[in-house]
Amino acid sequence: MSASGLLAQLLNGLASASSLFLVSVGLSLIFGVTRTINFAHGSFYMLGAFIAYSSVDWLSPHIGFWPALLVAPLACGALGALTETLLLRRIYKAPELFQLLATFALVLVIKDAALWLWGPEELFGPRAQGLEGSVEILGRQFPTYDLFLIAVGPCVLLGLTLLLTKTRFGTLVRAATQDREMVGALGVNQAWLFTAVFALGTLLAGLGGALQLPREPASLEMDMLTIGAAFVVVVVGGMGSIPGAFIAALLVAELKAVCIWLGVQEIAGLELSFSKLTLVVEFLVMAVVLIWRPWGLLGKPQALARSAGEPEQPLRPAGRGATAAWLGLLALMVLLPLMASGAEGGSYATVLLADIFVAALFASSLHFILGPGGMHSFGHAAYFGLGAYGSALLVRTLDLPMEAALLLGPLAAAAGALLYGWFCVRLSGVYLTMLTLAFAQISWAIVFQWDDFTGGSNGVTGVWPPDWQITWASQGAAFYWLALGVCALGIYLLRRLLFSPLGYALRASRDSALRADAIGIDVRRIQWTAFVIAGLFAGLAGALFAFSKGGVAPDAMSVTKSVDALVMVLLGGVQTLAGPVVGAAAFTWLHDTVARNTEYWRALMGATMLVLVLLAPQGIAGYAQVLWARAAIRNKAKAAS
Repeated sequence: MSASGLLAQLLNGLASASSLFLVSVGLSLIFGVTRTINFAHGSFYMLGAFIAYSSVDWLSPHIGFWPALLVAPLACGALGALTETLLLRRIYKAPELFQLLATFALVLVIKDAALWLWGPEELFGPRAQGLEGSVEILGRQFPTYDLFLIAVGPCVLLGLTLLLTKTRFGTLVRAATQDREMVGALGVNQAWLFTAVFALGTLLAGLGGALQLPREPASLEMDMLTIGAAFVVVVVGGMGSIPGAFIAALLVAELKAVCIWLGVQEIAGLELSFSKLTLVVEFLVMAVVLIWRPWGLLGKPQALARSAGEPEQPLRPAGRGATAAWLGLLALMVLLPLMASGAEGGSYATVLLADIFVAALFASSLHFILGPGGMHSFGHAAYFGLGAYGSALLVRTLDLPMEAALLLGPLAAAAGALLYGWFCVRLSGVYLTMLTLAFAQISWAIVFQWDDFTGGSNGVTGVWPPDWQITWASQGAAFYWLALGVCALGIYLLRRLLFSPLGYALRASRDSALRADAIGIDVRRIQWTAFVIAGLFAGLAGALFAFSKGGVAPDAMSVTKSVDALVMVLLGGVQTLAGPVVGAAAFTWLHDTVARNTEYWRALMGATMLVLVLLAPQGIAGYAQVLWARAAIRNKAKAAS
C-alpha cells in the first residue's frame, strides 16, 4: 500500500476509463436518440478488436498497428449503419423489449460469425509502433501505450463536444435526445439521423476495441464482458449525456483501481478483500445512483411520450375449448413416460421435458411482472438462483429431505425479491430495468466469491435427496412427474392470481399509475407484492433445477440466464398467457436440438429470433392467436353469406 503503488493503479484506471468511455459514449448516443437498448453494442467492440487484428495481418504487415485504428472503426461504423437500416429501422415502433430481443439475436449471430472467421482461440495483436516501451514513474515502470490511451479519452470527449455543439448534426442529435417526437414533427429526416447516430456509436465501439488490441487479446468473450460495464456507465452518467459518460467511466475505473490497491484489509478484526469487489463495484455504484438520482449524474428526466402506442389487449380467462386443450396436453405429458418406456431416446426425452417444465415456470414468473405488471427486468435470474442455492444449501448443510428443501428453498428467493423489489418499484422504464440488472449482478458476485458457504465458482454439488437410491423421487420417471406437477400447479396459480383483485389492480397500475392511484389503488404496494410473488415462483423453478442437475453454480443467476427468460417470454408472446409456456418450450427445444447438431448453434438461434421479431412480433402464441381470430372472422362471414 505505497504511494507509488496507488499512483500506478490510478494511472491504470485512467487507461481503462478511456477504453470504457469509448464503448459507453457510443451506447449513450444510440440510446439517447433512438431509445434502443442496444445489447449488440459489445459485439461491435469485439469486432473492432478482431478487424484490427486482421488489418494488421492482411493490409499492413510492414506498416504495423496504426492503420488498424482507421480501418476497424470505419468497418464497424459501416456494419452499424447496415444493421440499423436493414433491421432496427423496421422495429422502432415496436415495444422496446422487442428491440432488445432483436439486438440480443444480433449478439448470437455476430458471435458465431466471429467464431467462423477468426476461430475460438485468443488472437494477440502487435505492439503499437513507437509506444512499445515504458516510462518510470515514482520508481515503477508504466507502459507508454497506456499513457497514450489516457490521452485518447479526453481527445474523443473534446471532439464529440465540438461535433454536438458546433454543427447542425450535433444540434439535431441534442434535440432528438431531449424530444425526438418534436424533432420529427419539425420535418427532420429521422431515418437519416438515426442511421448516422447508430453508425457513429458503433464506430466509437470499434475504435475502443481496436485500441485494446495492444493491451489484451481479441477473444469471443469480449462482447459480454464489456456490455455490462458499458450499461453501467451510460446509466450512471445519464442517458444521452456525453460528459456524464466520461465522468462515470472515470468513477467506475478508478474505484476498481483503488479496490485492487487496497487488497486485503483487516477492519475491526474482520478481514475484508477489497480486490474481490472489482467484480461488482460498478453495479454497486449504479444501484446507489439509481436509488438517489434515477436519471444519472448529468442526465435529465426523460420527456413523456406524446403517443401512447398500441394499447395492451385485455386478458381473458380461457374458454372451455382452451381449458380442454390444456388438460389434454397435461394428460399427455403425464402418460408420456409410460408410452416412452423402452423406446430409443425415451429417457432423454423425459429429461428434456423436465427442463422445459422448469423453464416454463421460470418464464411464467417473469411474465407475471413483465406483461400484466409492465415492469421490465434484466435480473430475474437472481431469484431463480436464490431458490436453487437455498434448496441446495438446505440439503447439503442441514441434511433436509428434498421435499422440505423444495418448500423452504424458494423462501430465499421471496426474501430477495422482498428486499430488491422495495427499491425497484420506486422506479420505472429503463431505470427500473437497470436496477434489476444491478441487484442481479450483486447477487451473482456474492455467490461467486463466497467460497466457504456457496462453493464459489464451483457452486454446490451433490444435491440429491438423502438415501436417493431408495427414495420415491429417484425411481424411474418419478422426478419427471414431480417437476410436471409442481410446474403445472405453479403456472396455474400464477394464472389464477392474474384474474384475482390483485391481478386486476396490477394491470390497472401498468396501464395508468396516475388513474390507479386516483381510485385508491396503492400502486407501489401492488407492484411490490407482484415482485415477491414472481420471485417466489422463480425460486421454485430454481429449486427444481438444482435437484434435476444435482447441484447449482453461479451461472444459474447470471445475466445470461435472465436474458434467456426474457427471450422465452418474448418468443412466446408477452401479451398472451400461453406465451411464456410456448416460448420456453420452443427456446429450450431449439437450444438443445441446434446445440447438439452444429457448432454454430448461436447463429441459427439468433436468425430464428430475428425472423420471429420481423414477421411475428406478437410472438408464437400471439401470432397463433391472431391467425385463430382471422379464421373465426372468415367463418362467420361465410356463415352470414
